Amino acid sequence: MTKLEDHLEGIINIFHQYSVRVGHYDTLSKRELMQLITKELPNALKNTKDQPSIDKVFQELDADKDGQVTFEEFIVLVSRVLKTAHEAIHQE
Repeated sequence: MTKLEDHLEGIINIFHQYSVRVGHYDTLSKRELMQLITKELPNALKNTKDQPSIDKVFQELDADKDGQVTFEEFIVLVSRVLKTAHEAIHQE
């Protein structure tokens, strides 16, 4: 497996590490998303322990408004974090 493939698998594994805790095994509840963001992205996202900020992120990601974040919806967050990190690297 290449380094990039390994990292992609890691993103999938992290998603599933949190998604299997409550409800459907392949979606994130608001609480699961908050736990994932707090533990896995504390330096990449501001206000990770601020409930209104988490609520806003959840609402933005939950495109179909079913109260769950699917992997496809979660990838939007990953993409935003990667874009921000890429921009930050070029500012250093």
